Amino acid sequence: MSDELEKPGRDAVVTLREITKETLRPFLKMKVAAPQEEMVAPNSVSIAQAHFEPKAWFRGIYADETPVGFIMLFDDPEEPVYFLWRLMVAEDYQGLGYGRIAIAHLVEYVKTRPHAKELLVSHVQEIDGNPGPFYQKLGFEYTGKVEGNELVMRLLLT
Repeated sequence: MSDELEKPGRDAVVTLREITKETLRPFLKMKVAAPQEEMVAPNSVSIAQAHFEPKAWFRGIYADETPVGFIMLFDDPEEPVYFLWRLMVAEDYQGLGYGRIAIAHLVEYVKTRPHAKELLVSHVQEIDGNPGPFYQKLGFEYTGKVEGNELVMRLLLT
């Protein structure tokens, strides 16, 4: 019998969990599909950035007991606007609804934060397959703002 866990399916329970030194390795090995590499930083970069930014809040995305992705928030309780800084679902686990459920969990977390009125996200505009339509299905709307080469979207929380 293999020590490897069976790959979770669409009915898996999705949770956000703290990443520790004991659970770090699978998150560092995760990769997105090749065309998405220009859209999201590797988890190793995100985790390093988080350790130098006191307002970073990050979690591993799990489907049942399997690490399947990573999510990071800019969490500034002094401001009414929170920012979904990173979302990645590993290539082998895309299309199963894990990203959608992870964002739903993140939204519930943000709603508990002081003064929270909206959640922002941005994405590169000129790349085919950008996540704009995905975020729109979750209720995010374009703000009309562009930061660098990224279009800004928002989800109202009130």
